[in-house]
Amino acid sequence: MKLTPMYQLRIELQRVKPLIWRRVLVPAAIRLPTLHATIQVAMGWGGGHLHEFVIAEVHYGHVDPDFPYDPPLQSETRISLKSALAGTKTFRYVYDFGDDWEHRIKVEKLWPDNPGFKLPMLLSGANACPPEDVGGAYGYLEFLEAIRDPNHKEHATMLDWIGGSFDPAAFNDDEVNARLSTIRT
Repeated sequence: MKLTPMYQLRIELQRVKPLIWRRVLVPAAIRLPTLHATIQVAMGWGGGHLHEFVIAEVHYGHVDPDFPYDPPLQSETRISLKSALAGTKTFRYVYDFGDDWEHRIKVEKLWPDNPGFKLPMLLSGANACPPEDVGGAYGYLEFLEAIRDPNHKEHATMLDWIGGSFDPAAFNDDEVNARLSTIRT
């Protein structure tokens, strides 16, 4: 019987408080584009922006010849997480280069075999993902201040923009796992 190793990853969104994090299981052989999709779903992002992985000082992402990268970006298309890691235990994932959402990802554990779990799978997490296009960590802080204070000059505008309400502590692991179950690895 062939063993199918898997990684337990902890994903933390940097520069925001309270900490927004997720713990997921993924196959060790997961390709970086599928890991990108997994992170998007687990965190709650919409997927409409560019991204990159920085693993062992190599930058991986979707190479666009019309968009120059510095440092150069390697194509993520055929790269598995296992091969990119090459022994590295932490790496970065950056989403939306305008808002610059930086995620620190730590390999917490390598499981030698999958005991039959449908992967990817969320194990745990906390707090809601910031809204898309809120302006990065600083914009998110301003957004939270505005929606919490009815006297804030941007209160009504921000609530209207977000669709009426936003709970920064909201997180539902069952909903995340239902969405993750649609990802093919």
